[in-house]
Amino acid sequence: MNYGFDGKVALVTGASGGIGRATALGFAASGAAVVVSDVNDTGGKETVALIAAAGGKAVYQRCNVADAGEVKALVARAVSEFGRLDFAHNNAGINNMGSDEYDDAVWDRAIAINLSGVMYCMREEADVMLKQGRGAIVNTSSINGLVGNPAQPGYTATKHGVIGLTRHGALRWAKAGIRVNAVCPGVIETPMTAPLTANPEMKEVLDGLTPMGRMGQAEEIAAAVLWLCSDQASFVTGHPLVVDGGATAT
Repeated sequence: MNYGFDGKVALVTGASGGIGRATALGFAASGAAVVVSDVNDTGGKETVALIAAAGGKAVYQRCNVADAGEVKALVARAVSEFGRLDFAHNNAGINNMGSDEYDDAVWDRAIAINLSGVMYCMREEADVMLKQGRGAIVNTSSINGLVGNPAQPGYTATKHGVIGLTRHGALRWAKAGIRVNAVCPGVIETPMTAPLTANPEMKEVLDGLTPMGRMGQAEEIAAAVLWLCSDQASFVTGHPLVVDGGATAT
């Protein structure tokens, strides 16, 4: 998974673990300098340490993506630290499993982080990339951005919204040399799902949700993100790339 990103700069939100960490490590392994961001300072700094231990270059910047000012400061840090921004993976998000998403506070938080946060990030990232005349943005949606989910109205609505924002950005900036795509993971084994997979019976249930008979790995989503940012995907924009072990094929 080495795409020859030497001299490039990548920004990854939600990078304290799981998909975000795997993507940050993948960018670094391909030669990019990485701006690692999260609200989990311990996890974010651990990601930076892992990159440094492997010989890569990275810095950590705390950012709550629901705060437009913090997002602006995050992108500014990338430019001040490394001089440019070539790739962005807007991955930060929450899944309110077990919560009443019709509750006003739970709904508002989902909208603020999962949807407004992606918009704030895209807006600031594109502003830098427009000056460069080139860039690639990947947003994390979900298979719940493509199909319905009777249990999670907030999560489902926001992940559908991320795909809408992705298509908007792709059209808005296509002629400016900026590509905007999304990844739509299925059931992935990450720290977010760890409380469930700790139960062998629940792990079996989760494995059985995909035709391939297993949960996906964070590195498999990272591989899709890196490909979408690479020149190998130079004619791909506005696309929600499904990585779900066949779950939505049924």
